[in-house]
Amino acid sequence: MARIAFIGLGNMGGPMAANLVKSGHEVFGFDLAASVLKAAEESGVKPASHASQAVKDAEIIITMLPQGRHVLTAWTDILQSAAQGTLVIDCSTIDVDSSRKAHEMAKAASCLSLDAPVSGGTGGATAGTLTFMAGGSEEAFAKAKPILEAMGKKIVHCGEAGAGQAAKICNNMILGISMIGVCEAFVLAEKLGLSHQALFDVASTSSGQCWSINTYCPVPGPVPTSPANNDYRPGFAAALMLKDLRLSQEAALTSGASTPLGAEAAQLFALFEKQGNGGRDFSAIIEMFREKA
Repeated sequence: MARIAFIGLGNMGGPMAANLVKSGHEVFGFDLAASVLKAAEESGVKPASHASQAVKDAEIIITMLPQGRHVLTAWTDILQSAAQGTLVIDCSTIDVDSSRKAHEMAKAASCLSLDAPVSGGTGGATAGTLTFMAGGSEEAFAKAKPILEAMGKKIVHCGEAGAGQAAKICNNMILGISMIGVCEAFVLAEKLGLSHQALFDVASTSSGQCWSINTYCPVPGPVPTSPANNDYRPGFAAALMLKDLRLSQEAALTSGASTPLGAEAAQLFALFEKQGNGGRDFSAIIEMFREKA
């Protein structure tokens, strides 16, 4: 079993660290929020007073932070305390450029590195069923895979440095676009007098099927586990979807890719957040389309 440092113990990082403890690893954690650190301690994580204390003697370091600038700041600090050969894994969802800079920093410190953002939301983090999209060397991936398997059910090596972030951004752009399409279809069905269940029974088994309808249906009833049955409590918050869509548009701009639907989805979720819905599940955007109708 490994000695692991986990930096960032919020809604995703906390349960991920708890699953590492359940798998028998010795986990030292740090978070700026005292209440979050206390909750992690209750799940078996050993609290540290600062990041450098958490990473001392760690074989593996994992970060789960909000933005690229936070990751670069944290890695600047922890790499000063990390021993040569330490594996540093970033599970945050950040821009590709910042991710590649973090890899360069690790290489300069003679450490292995992996960008490994996740999909699956807080439910997947708690259940240990996340999907990890990894970017980095074969050596780093081979060393990280057994650790990631303690937190997820599907681990995919997407390529070299930054490839994991690229895959996450593309995947979530698809998700944001598809959820908007599903919500529009259900609003249209309501106007036409078609029941939610009838549309679900047809679309979920024919050409309209997708994750947004089959697994995460945005109306109550057809999929009992979807946030629609729990007053749209996340799940995956609309603010996080907006963050990912904005990352996709930054990447599209710098790479020269044409993503008109991604751009429109970003604008719609920006409006939804502006209306005070950032903390609700992203599937609640169906209510905005009802209001517009």
